[in-house]
Amino acid sequence: MSEAWQAELDELALRREASQRLGGAEAVDKHHRQHRLTVRERIDGVVDAGSFTEVGSLTGQGRYEGGRLTGVTPAPYVMGLAKIDGRPVAIGGEDFTVRGGTSWSGDRKKGGQGGFVEDLAHQYRIPLVNLIDGAGGSVTSIQRRGHAVFPGVHGFERSVQLLGEVPVVCAVMGTAAGGPAGRAILSHWSVMVKDTSHVFAAGPPVVERSLGQKVTKEELGGPQIAVVEAGTIHDVADSEAACFDMIRRYLSYMPQNVWELPPTGERSDPVDRCDDALRSIVPENRRRPYDMRRIVRAIADRDSVFELQPLFGKALITCLARMNGTVVGFIANNPMVYGGAMDVKAARKQSHFMELCDCFHIPIVFLVDVPGFMVGKDAEAAATLREGMRAVYVSLQVSVPIYTVVVRKCYGMAGMGTTDKNGLDFKLAWPSAEWGSLPIEGGVAAAFRREIQAAPDPKLREAEIEAELRASASPFRTAEAFGVEEIIDPRETRPILCSFIAAARNRLATTLGPKPKYGVPP
Repeated sequence: MSEAWQAELDELALRREASQRLGGAEAVDKHHRQHRLTVRERIDGVVDAGSFTEVGSLTGQGRYEGGRLTGVTPAPYVMGLAKIDGRPVAIGGEDFTVRGGTSWSGDRKKGGQGGFVEDLAHQYRIPLVNLIDGAGGSVTSIQRRGHAVFPGVHGFERSVQLLGEVPVVCAVMGTAAGGPAGRAILSHWSVMVKDTSHVFAAGPPVVERSLGQKVTKEELGGPQIAVVEAGTIHDVADSEAACFDMIRRYLSYMPQNVWELPPTGERSDPVDRCDDALRSIVPENRRRPYDMRRIVRAIADRDSVFELQPLFGKALITCLARMNGTVVGFIANNPMVYGGAMDVKAARKQSHFMELCDCFHIPIVFLVDVPGFMVGKDAEAAATLREGMRAVYVSLQVSVPIYTVVVRKCYGMAGMGTTDKNGLDFKLAWPSAEWGSLPIEGGVAAAFRREIQAAPDPKLREAEIEAELRASASPFRTAEAFGVEEIIDPRETRPILCSFIAAARNRLATTLGPKPKYGVPP
């Protein structure tokens, strides 16, 4: 190349070097002292080594003297193309060492909502990984522009569109408020980091000014609120390194987009493996709980279970796993919480997970032990009935195959939402299974109230009626009428499910493509 271009190449090197320094050594050191990684370190921690190709590395504000460049303050966002487990992804995140990661406006946005990184995911149909660490807009933008703008000048249109196209993962790495917090919600799966991450609509200063409430960031939007109580964020990691591992693992179950099937994993676990522990895991005493997660682990491919939202809606267990290498979604009632009854949080959790599986062509396996919706004044005030019926509504909308395994109880409208009414409606039952409109205990007290009250010994008469009905409610009686497709030895659950899941793969392949409207709502 002609030496005439040496000045331009020197300037290019200077600008790239400034970009690599982020907010400068002092700002980076301060960031590290808070036990937080920089955005470049985070990207390196998530993606395959050496796979990151940056876009927009020169974006920022140059400083000039006499027309000569003397320095550059980089834009507070780093993004580009990379690979995770050999598959392309679009990835980006705020640089907190530059102006606290607040949004930056140029001719074109690099990241955030409506930025290049979202366009990259959309145009190339590849997953999007957002590493969020910024507070979004600021009132100082009014001073800079000389006028106020309507909310959404850089809106969420593309963010919403992506929810029906490609897997979207958002990791809240620091404090997220305003637009970045909203973007964290517009994802298929989200995670935050213990002790260093917070997410809220507005921070403590705004809350104090608006409501007179003095709260800390942890009290307002730490994991206890955001993950455990509200379910705003799906999970929490113990460290940034653990967060990166969780992102990689989640994406390992996902297809690149809705036009593909999920990747097939190893098939080293024998399909015909029958775990003897399943025979006795359900107690003969119908009131005793048991560990439903043991059943999930025994049925799925070994070491393939990845639980989503383990700290929220604990009456329900939702997991991604594999069956003979095929990705499946497990939805299992948890009899150790509320006896497995569906409360409002469990209903929300079930609806979102079913929509996720439906969007990305993942068959659903229900392990059912549900006595119905949670009842009582508190449950009604929390709108359990409405959220529970929304879960039923979603179950009647999904297009992926649903496999129902009734482990113990399957009652009422909550039980209705575990079956494939618009599909094959294939139901398996263990010998411990029971079902109906209402559990016999509560149903007898309501339906035979007058007879029971008129009896010389009401409690004895109630017990007698329950015993009479329970004999007729045997699952084998239902099997005689082909009301349940098969009653199985619990140890046979894995081989039977693997067989039917494998047979449905062609059906899944013929339904590839975007779902109606916008895929998975937040």
